[in-house]
Amino acid sequence: METTKPRPPRPEESGNPKRSKNPNSRGSQPKQGGSPANGGRSVSRGAAIRAQRRSQDDAQKIANKYLPSASKTSDKPKRAPMIDDGPQVKIIALGGQDSGGSKNMIIMEYLNDAIIMDCGNDLGVDLPGINYGIADTTYLETIRHKLKAYVITHGHLDHIGGLPHILPKFPAPVYGSRFTIGRVEEIFQNFGLPQPDGFELKTVVMNEDNHERLKIGEFFVELVRITHSIPGSTCIVVDTPVGRIINTGDFRLDPNPLDHEKTDTERLIELGNEGVLALLSESTTTERPGRTPSESTIEQSFVDIMNQAPGRIFIGLFSTNMNRVQMIINAAVQNGRKVAMDGRSMVSTLEMAVRLGFAKIPKGTFVPIAAVGTMKDEEVVVVCTGSQGEPNSALQRMSNGEHRHVKLKEQDTVILASTPIPYSGNDALVRSMVDDLYRKGVHVFRHETREIDGCGPLHVSGHASIDEYKDMIDFTKPKFFMPIYGDFTAKRQHIEIAVEQGIPRKNTLNFDNGDVVALTANHLQIIGEVPHGIILVDQTGMIVNNVVVKDRLMLAEEGLVAVILTVDRKTGALLTSPDIISRGFIYMRDSEDLMNEFRAELRRAVGQRFKRIDLDRFKQEIKEHVTHFLYDKTGRSPIVIPVVNVIGGKPEGKSPNGRRKAAPASNAAPEPSPEAAVADQQKRFQEMRARLLGTDQPD
Repeated sequence: METTKPRPPRPEESGNPKRSKNPNSRGSQPKQGGSPANGGRSVSRGAAIRAQRRSQDDAQKIANKYLPSASKTSDKPKRAPMIDDGPQVKIIALGGQDSGGSKNMIIMEYLNDAIIMDCGNDLGVDLPGINYGIADTTYLETIRHKLKAYVITHGHLDHIGGLPHILPKFPAPVYGSRFTIGRVEEIFQNFGLPQPDGFELKTVVMNEDNHERLKIGEFFVELVRITHSIPGSTCIVVDTPVGRIINTGDFRLDPNPLDHEKTDTERLIELGNEGVLALLSESTTTERPGRTPSESTIEQSFVDIMNQAPGRIFIGLFSTNMNRVQMIINAAVQNGRKVAMDGRSMVSTLEMAVRLGFAKIPKGTFVPIAAVGTMKDEEVVVVCTGSQGEPNSALQRMSNGEHRHVKLKEQDTVILASTPIPYSGNDALVRSMVDDLYRKGVHVFRHETREIDGCGPLHVSGHASIDEYKDMIDFTKPKFFMPIYGDFTAKRQHIEIAVEQGIPRKNTLNFDNGDVVALTANHLQIIGEVPHGIILVDQTGMIVNNVVVKDRLMLAEEGLVAVILTVDRKTGALLTSPDIISRGFIYMRDSEDLMNEFRAELRRAVGQRFKRIDLDRFKQEIKEHVTHFLYDKTGRSPIVIPVVNVIGGKPEGKSPNGRRKAAPASNAAPEPSPEAAVADQQKRFQEMRARLLGTDQPD
């Protein structure tokens, strides 16, 4: 994922020095001097307008990376036209084929039937005010009559987080393992927005242990147990009229998971021996050699730290990793400590896991987080969210001293039982949180520094390494191979692994979001493209338009200046001094000379222009004039919003050339008394000004 970064200052047109900023103020200071040949300006109006357009283009380029229904022109080599009159299955990814695998969502179509495999969100979107992204569903509008089911591999948000937004618009039953369906129901219960009238969540729990096969339209669907970092993870096996297709979901081949729910390799081998047409295999960590260690290898590390820690222990980890939560609870009980849980997602997921039998908690183990401050230090372990340094998470609030019930102190111990998520950019957040923890004198144990910290491993990945990716190919023996859930480079490496395992390169395909892949018994080919992209969602769950995102980026980069002008309709003169509001541009109290010059320039511009042109054109010219003036004085191009309040006289019409003309006398409305007119004008002006300025006082 690419993050939003401030662009470096640009060399501008000849005669315009580079932007300079005063580090001792909250904004740029005015430049000095000017050329008399250009009205005292060092740059032309055209240069200023072009500079603002470049700023707009910069913001648009960043926003365009998150466009809905973005079409693309593929630069990959085209294959020869498919010559095959037999039946075909279409496979279309609306998400998951870039950015390390996010908003995962794959459609499988055959004639008049379609199923959706996974429906996730993207938590790695780095834009102002954006919480996450979901897949654009424009294409689903065209196949809503075909849609028969959502089949989910597992309960992580990048696989189910899009459901509350998408499922109500395109309803169909949701199929998954018992734990996965529990997670789906949980996110709908916790979703903050009301669902459409008449919508009802319909779920179907499938048994991944007895090879249950359900008929969904023309498809037969089976779930096969596989290990990952969340209970209930499964492969999706779909028998189609063309052949068998397997979606592995996210996986690792853990030989000794804590819950003893090992990957059902026997069934995968059996399916491979029966014949697999195509394998869609996740590709998150295809560049990591060897094998991923077992989750059981870290259990002793928690026991050892608890035996040695002198005070309270706080452990940050992913809220859905119930196996790790279970081993921490086991270690706490063994050490004679009580356990407090903190973080809404942590508590909600654990409650669901206990209710469904996926977590076993000895009676009397839990205490409320509010009780931690009253307990002896050596009696308590706090398990909480925030291992990724997420703002407002429980551990983050503890680190910066904002937690309601817990104040960290020296001799406390913090364990980060995870590593930053790849592609997410969380490294800096985690580092900053660790800084805050160390400032408080807290002992911190991290997996990355375990040798320095003197502890055992604290985290294992939920994803396979190269040898396990090879095993999956060997188990299933597919005819065709398509890597999924990863960026292009990771998927390319996965294809090299597949070729090394004996799959012909011509039978592999690195396809992108939006590609329409046609699969027959003998051919695999991209035959088209559908609308695809990303829909942005804010903290409340509401959809955010791309235009709003562009404006936010512009505001973050250049700031905003609002100019409020009150003009006498008859004379064209300003009735009051111009009100100027600056946000994110300059601090006006530190730029008094510039503000005085700015107001004088506005008076001159109004006097020259107002009587000559119609109001709309006047606003546009004022906007361009202000843009030119500010760019000349500061080298910056903020968003400019002119507000013109016209007072006095009768409304005027427009002549064909755009100039004002007086309305016919016969149509004139009765004149109010002078006192009433003045009072009304002043009242309207004060109300308008109050709305615009709010609590801010103009300088």
